[in-house]
Amino acid sequence: MVSKIILETPPTKEVNLTWGQNDSTFKIVDTELPDVKDGELRIKALYLSNDPTQRLWISAGQDPKRQYMPPILKGDAIRTLGLGEVLESKSDKYVKGDVISGVFHWGDEIIIPEASVSAKVDKSLPYEWYLSAIGLTGLTAYFGLQKVGQFKEGQTVLVSAASGATGSMVVQLAKHFFKASKVVGIAGSDEKCKWVESLGADLCVNYRDADYKKKIDDFIGDEHFDVYFDNVGGDMLDYALKRTKRYGRIIACGAISGYNDVSKMDVSAWVEIISNRLTVQGFIVFDFFSEFPQAVEDIVAVIKSGKVTVEEGVHIEDVSKFENPLEKVPEVWFKLFSEDKPRGKLLTKLV
Repeated sequence: MVSKIILETPPTKEVNLTWGQNDSTFKIVDTELPDVKDGELRIKALYLSNDPTQRLWISAGQDPKRQYMPPILKGDAIRTLGLGEVLESKSDKYVKGDVISGVFHWGDEIIIPEASVSAKVDKSLPYEWYLSAIGLTGLTAYFGLQKVGQFKEGQTVLVSAASGATGSMVVQLAKHFFKASKVVGIAGSDEKCKWVESLGADLCVNYRDADYKKKIDDFIGDEHFDVYFDNVGGDMLDYALKRTKRYGRIIACGAISGYNDVSKMDVSAWVEIISNRLTVQGFIVFDFFSEFPQAVEDIVAVIKSGKVTVEEGVHIEDVSKFENPLEKVPEVWFKLFSEDKPRGKLLTKLV
């Protein structure tokens, strides 16, 4: 018998993390795993990734035709990225004892097709790297800057949610790999801003300060940014549109400001896109799947050079000490949307 978390009530606005209520968002169910079929793996989950986009996947009333991944529906297990140990394999590519990263769900043991595996873990490297710097977080930062932002040496970039998993990698790669002349970050506390500046940002401002926009204006002066890496949307995007150079580029990566309340994603400065011929481009990191190996090689090289830090950019919540670790999984995930959101990549350790 194994346990998993399913979607009980797709949320229309706020998520209800309390167990056992009529409108609880999640429910834990016990089930028997089926036999492993050819091409499949049985996995013991060790770490789970926590990502804002999961909030979109569970939302009520989605049009599946407009989503980049199928919505999670009532009764479905909660999809996530994870890292785990192979307990049983009927795949030619992986054997018992291998540690792999890939698409999992919130559960203690799972069965996945080999196609859901994104990487076999090199056990000489820290496991958490595979869900952060050389996982989708680092790859999102890398391809966002390189392909979508078309970033060039000497250019300038503004980064929202700069202390987050993706934002902190954007800051580091922009400064230390792509050789930006100026990197400015926006984060949610003075402590986080000090950390972002320690990563290489020339300036980081706390958006809770009423004059945070003025601080950026004073720093950048008469200049405008070549690129804005947007993880937030809403009011910050409005401001950034006014501070991006003519023919500049907006990398539309996330819109966390409105994941629980879409009204907060409103943008009023749309005329800036027209009058200054800005390019706003959304992207999904899997658009560049064929180029992942080269990107991982580049990121590992810059980490080993000492210019990019990983350890301080990963926050691990160990729930293995609890009687039922799965009960804590949604609570840890929801820290992404809280006032005390940890800096860097948030991972949940199950074992």
